[in-house]
Amino acid sequence: MKIGDVVVRKSYGKDITFKIIDIKEEKGCNIYILKGINLRLIADSTIEDLEHVEKESLTKDEIIFNKKVNESIKGILTNRGGFRQAGTVKEYSITNFASHDSKNELAFGRPGKVLHVDGDPEYLDVCLKVYKQLLLDVVGKNIAEKDQPVKVVELVKEIKPDIIVITGHDSIAKGATDYMNLDNYKNSRYFVNAVSELRNYEPNYDDLVIFAGACQSCYEKILDSGANFASSPSRVLIHCLDPVFLCEKIAYTNIEKVVSIQEAIRNTITRTNGIGGLQTRGKYREGFPKSPYV
Repeated sequence: MKIGDVVVRKSYGKDITFKIIDIKEEKGCNIYILKGINLRLIADSTIEDLEHVEKESLTKDEIIFNKKVNESIKGILTNRGGFRQAGTVKEYSITNFASHDSKNELAFGRPGKVLHVDGDPEYLDVCLKVYKQLLLDVVGKNIAEKDQPVKVVELVKEIKPDIIVITGHDSIAKGATDYMNLDNYKNSRYFVNAVSELRNYEPNYDDLVIFAGACQSCYEKILDSGANFASSPSRVLIHCLDPVFLCEKIAYTNIEKVVSIQEAIRNTITRTNGIGGLQTRGKYREGFPKSPYV
């Protein structure tokens, strides 16, 4: 097997599809470093436990995940309303999109702007494609988790987002029993520090909405450092698109409304096991009147 091959692990019931991203030698044995195709997971394995699969192959769990993703995207766009039909193509402009709650035909609106900082460039690319599908104004930056605390504030000053996502990879040490000890996590400390830096810069939870965390991250510590939302309450693997669906809800909720956490995570894939947080005000601003020139 070689780097780039798609595999499953036999000892785990072939539950997750991985891509081989590196091969290391330990004590004369090749150790294959694996990255989840859909779940934010880095793992390792010996060749004896791996089985090669076709790139198009999906496990039963992944088929369910993909179905949920498609349903979420379709549901969001259907329920949001505000589209003009032009043949078979739906047209859209940030400057002429009106909330489906608006009763005034001359109203227009702008959703909140998103900055997505991700430690993994491939997951970032997947997320950016879905942000675009959901008609979100987004800027994506690939920054390693360890570098995020020293770079996020300058990025926020430059891009001026309404919502920032800080994610990548994380995990809890095998056999760990102290879930509040950041030393037991691969990258949670960096997420905590990044959020703390942002809250020192902008303390208002409604002026800058923060999501931070990845798979199995220390949910409580990230929230305590100032995040509006974090992962992972049940220390589960989160889907790479969970932050995207969360951001969509906040970005398209009117600023007059406070979004409950139940509403915010309704369209996410791992729901309350994967993401939790605090009541947060929406970032959608309605305007009037609509320009006749756009």
